Order: sequence, then structure tokens, then C-alpha cells
Amino acid sequence: QARLVESGGGTVEAGGSLRLTCEASGYDFFEAACVGWFRKTPDKEREAVAAIAGDGRTSYQSDVQGRFIISRDNAKNTLYLQMNDLKPTDTATYYCVSQRVRWRQCTFSARDFGFWGQGTQVTVSS
Repeated sequence: QARLVESGGGTVEAGGSLRLTCEASGYDFFEAACVGWFRKTPDKEREAVAAIAGDGRTSYQSDVQGRFIISRDNAKNTLYLQMNDLKPTDTATYYCVSQRVRWRQCTFSARDFGFWGQGTQVTVSS
């Protein structure tokens, strides 16, 4: 079955950077699927952070626009999230997600993503 495994989380001071990695396996259409990142804190609903379509088009939540960069390496079935100028408000558990179908329009709706990773914790201290 499909499996998404995140890595790269940790603790960093405000203004610092982290790079999250997500390795996908168990399905043969990673390169054609919209994939992305969501995040969740205990006191907030999960929210989309960024997404990248199979054709490479990217979308960002307004709060991370200009600070985060999403990218993918289809040859390695791997998704990345470069996070720069981190703020304490970026503290959350970050989840890698993938749609279950090929070439479907990317959205920021959690219900459109059928594959989820276990999450990796990002903590930004002030």
C-alpha cells in the first residue's frame, strides 16, 4: 500500500531554516499526483501549507509565501519543503500528503488527499 515517510523536522531558532523530506512508496503514479504539506497544532485545525502538481505548478498558503519552497524529485519519488525565516507560529506537526489519483487539480482541501504520512515535528523557538 501507499506509504509516505517524512523526515527533517526538529527544533530551530526563529529566523532559521529547516528542510523537510517525504519519501513516497507503494504506488506507481507519484509523478502524476498532486502532493503537498499540511500542518497541525493541538489548538488549531490542520491547514494546508503548500502543494505541487504533477506538472510542477506550486501553491502556497499566504503566511508562508516567500519563505517556504516546495519541490519534488519524481525520479526519487521524493517531496521536499524548504522552510526559511522560520517563525514561532510555524511550530506544528507537518504532514506529507498525496492525492490518490493521477492528474487531478491540486487543491488545499484535506479531503482531496487520500495518502498521509505520520508527521514530523517542527518547533521554532523565539
